[in-house]
Amino acid sequence: MKPIERLGEARTPNGTLIALYRHDGAYLIRADGVELMSSRRHLSEDRLAQVACAQLHERSGIRVLIGGLGLGFTLRAALRALGDDADVVVAELVPEVIAWNADPRYDLSAKAMADPRVRVVQDDVSNVLRANPDGFDAIMLDTDNGPDGMLMSENARLYAARGIGITIAALRAGGTIVYWSVGDDPKFAGALRGAGLDVETLRVRAHDTAGPMHTLYVARRRG
Repeated sequence: MKPIERLGEARTPNGTLIALYRHDGAYLIRADGVELMSSRRHLSEDRLAQVACAQLHERSGIRVLIGGLGLGFTLRAALRALGDDADVVVAELVPEVIAWNADPRYDLSAKAMADPRVRVVQDDVSNVLRANPDGFDAIMLDTDNGPDGMLMSENARLYAARGIGITIAALRAGGTIVYWSVGDDPKFAGALRGAGLDVETLRVRAHDTAGPMHTLYVARRRG
């Protein structure tokens, strides 16, 4: 049996211990021992970007926001879906996560982060949203395990009523917000609708042939 290598660890501002591991060529991040993401199961993270950016490839001057770098799969899928002049902002709270992805020793996101379309910001995504009213054509949020499965308490405000309002204010006319969640949360979908959004709930596998089902909430301004 091949060993599990612990490559690095970090603390979030509220004290959650996150760690990067490698096992048999695959990478995973755990928060207080619970798996957040894995390079073996990332189809739903790819789909997050594909759904958010589906109507943007042929348009110029596009600007999108990704909340949460993770292992970089949503970033890479967004770059494949967008044109050469797109502006892709990635907000990541934990500096070590940025460093892991940028490290050329690991098969993660160094190439994607070097793409001239990409700007990685070490900050809470809520601050980036607040600083960019009417700033983005698509907003992709995958900062935790979702509204009903949070492991890091600092992310709770993003899914509360005020956080939803800040996110809507950062969206350009005709834009799309897509939230990733480990499971289905009808209460959160109801909160999005209560904020004036039309919401479609998509169920997507973590892997293309097996594994658990994850949820994408696709939200657009009503009318």
